[in-house]
Amino acid sequence: MQNIRKVTDNIFYIGCSSRKQQIFEAIYPIDKGISYNSYFIDDEKTVLIDTVDKSCAEQFYENLDKVLSGRKLDYMIIQHMEPDHAALINNIATKYPEVKIVCTSKTVNMIKQFFDLDISTSAMIVKEGDSLNSGKHEFHFVMAPMVHWPEVMVTYEKNNGILFSADAFGSFGAINGNLYDSQINFERDYLDEARRYYTNIVGQYGMQVQALLKKASTIDIKMICPLHGVIVKENIGLFVEKYNKWSLYEPENKSIMIAYSSVYGGTENAVNILAGQLADKGVNDIKIFDTSITHPSHILAEAFKASHIVIATTTYNAGIFETMDRVLNSFKKHNLQNRKYVIIQNGSWAPTCTKQVRELIESIKGSEIIDDSICITSSLKEEQITEIERVADLLVNSLK
Repeated sequence: MQNIRKVTDNIFYIGCSSRKQQIFEAIYPIDKGISYNSYFIDDEKTVLIDTVDKSCAEQFYENLDKVLSGRKLDYMIIQHMEPDHAALINNIATKYPEVKIVCTSKTVNMIKQFFDLDISTSAMIVKEGDSLNSGKHEFHFVMAPMVHWPEVMVTYEKNNGILFSADAFGSFGAINGNLYDSQINFERDYLDEARRYYTNIVGQYGMQVQALLKKASTIDIKMICPLHGVIVKENIGLFVEKYNKWSLYEPENKSIMIAYSSVYGGTENAVNILAGQLADKGVNDIKIFDTSITHPSHILAEAFKASHIVIATTTYNAGIFETMDRVLNSFKKHNLQNRKYVIIQNGSWAPTCTKQVRELIESIKGSEIIDDSICITSSLKEEQITEIERVADLLVNSLK
């Protein structure tokens, strides 16, 4: 049975949500599910904006058949070729052979890569500033390369002030009935997963996001319709502000995140003592993550939020403990910049990982190591409590 939601009198949400899927893109846990958004414009000429993941194909086809009500599909706008949005292009083009496929030149090549589909006569290739009129709606196309694939564009519907934003301004998490940000507690229930989505999917492309934000600042946006997550109307200013900070790699808060690996508890004990001392010195909102338990995507998202990061890790086979190594490389891969670090190492017979941790952190632009002097040999000793307190004071003063 179809499940269609009205966005405006003539624009409809025809996407779907998946709560059975546990992993997104074969790497990111999505315990709150994921939505795959697609939009339909009912006008003199009918317009489809993107398709969905193949896991939602049956629901999508029912939705599209219902909104078309026997009419032909005139245009299919393809903003992004990743298969979670483009998996059904071939089937739609086959079912509606007269459809014009509106896309960038790079998209044409990608369609050939993904499908055995000849669009030489059906492709309508658009570039920056081009437009399409469907009757009562006027679509303007804005190029957004590397946000986060090279073929990406976003679409601005001028008459309603709607930005169809592709993967920008998206989020992990299924749509639970409430289609709009105004119907949920945006900051409490949505922003964390939006941050995790941005930092892990788009995070390394800050310069390209800045270019898109600059273009977006020149248009009057009343609503953002992303390809994942809720439609944003009330919190556009807040969301744009967050995107600006994330893409400039500026911390959201003056706060401390502690990530640790601990095999037998010695490093964990030191971390807990440090956190307690920080709290006693007035530091609030301290976040602590065990890298062996918490997926790196969550730790990376919190690292984008915090200004100061403590890395406490055991030495393992004369190197960085494996789960911590994965987290630190995630920081580097996703271009996390401009953070201040404390390094704490542990080792029972060869505590040698500080050097490798330092080298990895120093390879990330704008990173500053404010202390790396603490070395635990198996377990923290009484005389080292003063060292922990000294580091706590360093962090507190740095926060100020």
